[in-house]
Amino acid sequence: MGTITENFSYREFEKSETADKHGICNVICDFRVRDAIKALTETVLQPLRTQLGVRCTITSGYRCPELNAIIPNSSETSQHQKGEAADTQWEGLTPIDVARAAVELQLPFDQMIIYPDFVHFSHKLEGEQRHQILYNWRYKGEKPW
Repeated sequence: MGTITENFSYREFEKSETADKHGICNVICDFRVRDAIKALTETVLQPLRTQLGVRCTITSGYRCPELNAIIPNSSETSQHQKGEAADTQWEGLTPIDVARAAVELQLPFDQMIIYPDFVHFSHKLEGEQRHQILYNWRYKGEKPW
């Protein structure tokens, strides 16, 4: 698999230092996962990237079940396993700056979780998006919502 949009590729979603360290093959092998990643990217991440005009790094995208099981505090029902979630860092911007932009653009996210150094976005492939804005317990900054 290759390019999804102008600024994102499937490879970015498969990349995992944890998987490499533990010898886990974290390759997308399911069409449903591929379609979910495409939907997340086209409807949330690329519009945000286009608006912000800065580089976005996917720090955690797709997680195969074996990888998800060794990620600390990861849920057995994590949307990362379905290709419906990505943890993102945005060059030169704070997580709250990114969150504000996502809200202002009225992006159709399912969840946006603000962490101290990244923002988690999810988008369900099927069903209504909950548009939840949550804060990780480690986040100590401003909470406008």
